[in-house]
Amino acid sequence: MNKLTLLAGFLLLLNFQVSAQRYTAEKSTITFFSDATIEDIKATNSQAAGIVDLSSSGFAFSIPIKDFEFEKNLMKEHFNEKYLEAEKFPKATFQGKMNGFDAAKAGQQNVKAIGKLLIHGVTKEVELPATIEVTADKKLSILSTFIVKLEDYKIKIPKLMWQNIAEQVEVKVDFTLIQK
Repeated sequence: MNKLTLLAGFLLLLNFQVSAQRYTAEKSTITFFSDATIEDIKATNSQAAGIVDLSSSGFAFSIPIKDFEFEKNLMKEHFNEKYLEAEKFPKATFQGKMNGFDAAKAGQQNVKAIGKLLIHGVTKEVELPATIEVTADKKLSILSTFIVKLEDYKIKIPKLMWQNIAEQVEVKVDFTLIQK
């Protein structure tokens, strides 16, 4: 066998192995909860996109802001127009690496996702706790719960609304990813 054929076969095999290490979101649910004095606010978004690359431990997700669903339409309108300014800042993103994940290990693993979280046009270095599991059907399940302080992302709360909107919100990320 000549060297060119051997090299082409090796590159094809290498490409297959690398692509087998990539997972994309099959299902996603992002929720946030604001526990305020007068009124609790909860919203859910199932339109987030996500990707994991096991070869580099890379993890990224993108959340379209306008796709958050609220109990009341007025809450959604205020969220998109006054607080998150969805026309100007249409998505929130995270891009980073998973520290402490071993794809060869069975069961749940607690990891840290370290990277950059972009919300409302502001990027912050963050360390997010997460639980990752390789399921029996070879999918990745990623769960994370973390706090976002509104002032860190220049999200302003009018003084009149301080009892309706908390200064920080709890965010829950739930992804199921499949091999690409």
